[in-house]
Amino acid sequence: MRAIWSGEITFGLVNVPVKLYGATRSHDLSFHQVHDEDQGRIRYQRTCEVCGREIDYEHIDKAYDDGDKTVVLTDEELEDLPAEDNDEIDVVQFVPDEQVDPILLGTSYFLEPVGRSSKAYVLLRRTLEDTERTAIVTFTLRTKTRLGVLRVHGDLLALQTLRWPTDLKDVDFGPSKTTISAKELTMSASLVEQFSGDFDPEQFTDEYQVQLRELVEAKLDEGDSADTDATFGKDGSADEGDDGDGGGKVISLMDALERSVQKRRGSGSSSAETKAAQTTKGAEKTDGPKKSGSSKKSGSATKTGSSKKSGSTKKSSSSKKSGSSKKSSSSKKSGSSKKSA
Repeated sequence: MRAIWSGEITFGLVNVPVKLYGATRSHDLSFHQVHDEDQGRIRYQRTCEVCGREIDYEHIDKAYDDGDKTVVLTDEELEDLPAEDNDEIDVVQFVPDEQVDPILLGTSYFLEPVGRSSKAYVLLRRTLEDTERTAIVTFTLRTKTRLGVLRVHGDLLALQTLRWPTDLKDVDFGPSKTTISAKELTMSASLVEQFSGDFDPEQFTDEYQVQLRELVEAKLDEGDSADTDATFGKDGSADEGDDGDGGGKVISLMDALERSVQKRRGSGSSSAETKAAQTTKGAEKTDGPKKSGSSKKSGSATKTGSSKKSGSTKKSSSSKKSGSSKKSSSSKKSGSSKKSA
């Protein structure tokens, strides 16, 4: 199975290197369209409505239409957005399992531990299991910043996307006011009890897909089919897929845990310390890069000064929005930037 993403789970000063794999697959039969007269494949073309020509992918940009005006965004402009390079699953909060509304849940992924030791991975999984907590995380996948949950699935950690709160629709309907009698509630509870049992997903089948496969197999057995090669007017092929690789870092897990706990305790010890920390943070934003050597990912804990997000990398205060540096040789794609050794 091919990993579709590699990075790290981060919380406090603890880093857990992982690889991401799709956890689900579709069992539905996949269809394509053909001409009803000669069974030729029907293909969709990318045609420009101005010049009428078919356009290759390399000449296609993304655009946003606000009704009156259209704003075109080039690949270079999209690549300059900060979320495009993030390879971390950042834990922002641990919440009780029951507080995650299932209506928000989306696509599921499995996380594989990476590196010579999986101790940090197992420790996080066991901690979530014992405390009955779910980790709320943010991460970037296919250039999009996403909200998600980190939860336990057997011996593995599973990552599941969450819909953003603004994705839920507001509705203007609901049940009318109704009076329910005690007798009706009792009978309803009795009926629920009769259907009660332990959930076993293996006992359920998709009857529609079963009958659909039987129909396809019957038509094949009867010879009611066309030669697949003959359905193509001309041969075509498409290459897809990418691969990723990641490596674990040898760190002191206990040291990272202790530092994280001390940092959390120290942040609330006194108002003077809080104000000092805020002052320091403001100075770092003004004078230094986004992630300095003394920040969450310091070289002494989890990431060395020569790692991929060192102080001289992605978007310093002097490069992000200046007119002469956005795409200079010393910015995003330079030898000393985000992908340095």
